[in-house]
Amino acid sequence: MKILTEWLERATGVPADLYGNLFNSLSIVLILWLARWLILKAVWRRTENSRVRYQWRKSSNYTAFALALLFLGRVWFREFESVVTFLGLLSAGLAIAMKDPLVNVAGWLFILWRRPFDVGDRIQIGGHAGDVIDLRLFQFTLMEIGQWVHADQSTGRIVHIPNGKVFSDPQVNYTKGWFDYIWNEVPVLVTFESNWQKAKEHLERIVAEHAGELTPLAESKLHESSREFIVVSPNLAPTVFTSVEESGVLLTLRYLCEPRRRRESTQKIWETILERFGGFDDVDFAYPTIRYYHNTAEGKAGARVALPEEQESARPSLRS
Repeated sequence: MKILTEWLERATGVPADLYGNLFNSLSIVLILWLARWLILKAVWRRTENSRVRYQWRKSSNYTAFALALLFLGRVWFREFESVVTFLGLLSAGLAIAMKDPLVNVAGWLFILWRRPFDVGDRIQIGGHAGDVIDLRLFQFTLMEIGQWVHADQSTGRIVHIPNGKVFSDPQVNYTKGWFDYIWNEVPVLVTFESNWQKAKEHLERIVAEHAGELTPLAESKLHESSREFIVVSPNLAPTVFTSVEESGVLLTLRYLCEPRRRRESTQKIWETILERFGGFDDVDFAYPTIRYYHNTAEGKAGARVALPEEQESARPSLRS
């Protein structure tokens, strides 16, 4: 190596030390790349789990980058006796010249340390929601859901968000935290003339058929989460609530479902409702309509408005 660098110095006039640093740098990069490739090849042979492969690929990439930065710094900046001094001066320069990228790097470290979300989680941050499909030094990537697509379905778009947003925007995690499920509601509006009690009984059976099996699992998860969070135990059983709207009686099914199966569960419940209610003569769906209400003919006897002749006959007669 020394003979080669001296020959290059005589041939080009460039100092031999510079060529030595170049050869050492190339050797470091080649060794780190080869070590990373061998590690990933071994991982690929042992598992086909995409999440495990992704974590190994990312972790090895970050490790190789950090080691390369450390070793190359030692090669090219020998005047720094202490690596700590070198890193301190580098950080000070970055803080002055690269404020936004530095904030993104700090956000990346915060995500790795506090783990508000991981790759594979479904989150919402600011006005964007989606599944986290990648996490990098300066940004993370979402497979977008929502927007013009209903029921948390994918739009097909990919959104790149700077890591620094974790310090300024609130984050909502659908799939991680004290609970693995979300609440979903299906409103069913029936006419005032329908037998709403009968409709409610059948809706309670339907929602129990489709979502009742999740209640024990949710209770177990809630018990585990109570060790870390102060959780007020809600009623986890599927239920049906009754309220009155302008066009009829509103029966709202409320139940637990998995975050990525909200639309699927809603579809199955509605298909069952349509099949059941199709056989009832005394239950009908309501919708916005205009009707004329004849109180004297349709009203209850005790609440009916009296006709003019009835009002006249009800007055006491005056004695002359």
